[in-house]
Amino acid sequence: MDASAPRTRIQERNRAAILEAALDVFSQAGFRGATLDRIAKTAGLSKPNLLYYFPGKEAIHVALLAGLLDLWLDPLRALDDSGEPVEEIVGYVLRKLEMAREFPRESRLFANEIVQGAPRIADIIEGPLKTLVDEKAALIGHWADAGRIARVDPHHLIFSIWATTQHYADFDAQVRGILGPGEAHFTDAAEFLEQLYRRALRPG
Repeated sequence: MDASAPRTRIQERNRAAILEAALDVFSQAGFRGATLDRIAKTAGLSKPNLLYYFPGKEAIHVALLAGLLDLWLDPLRALDDSGEPVEEIVGYVLRKLEMAREFPRESRLFANEIVQGAPRIADIIEGPLKTLVDEKAALIGHWADAGRIARVDPHHLIFSIWATTQHYADFDAQVRGILGPGEAHFTDAAEFLEQLYRRALRPG
């Protein structure tokens, strides 16, 4: 399919169906375990029809990851230098936790890619992602230097936020195995994480 040509509504619908099916398959089977046949079957399309939209499994995977990264980074982009620092950071924590609840498949897809060494998105991680994280780390460092939050390592603060929020998607089976089924643990986690980060960020 010519990527530069405008897509019809049917083409947009089929492409969306392929990506949605691939998200299911990749998040369950990983990149290596996923097959084009399984993705096509899940999408309700023939394999030749799928190949009209994407030249192969890797192209589908990269399209998913690129869209996911854009979605995943929106809350970080939203950190506002004119806002109240503790509220901005705690708000970021809570948005990330909500995304773990709403988009668990997407989180697991990204985690699987990183565990494998990020072979398909290393250029994104070392390029736009690093640029954004460095920019927001500089903002957090400025807040700390001004005494508006506790002195923390900005990069490791961001990493800790990712770890404590995405855990609830990436290790969902473990969380539910320990705490039981249902969604109540997200409410409890939000309360706990808010208290945790408020205490950690409170200026001395």
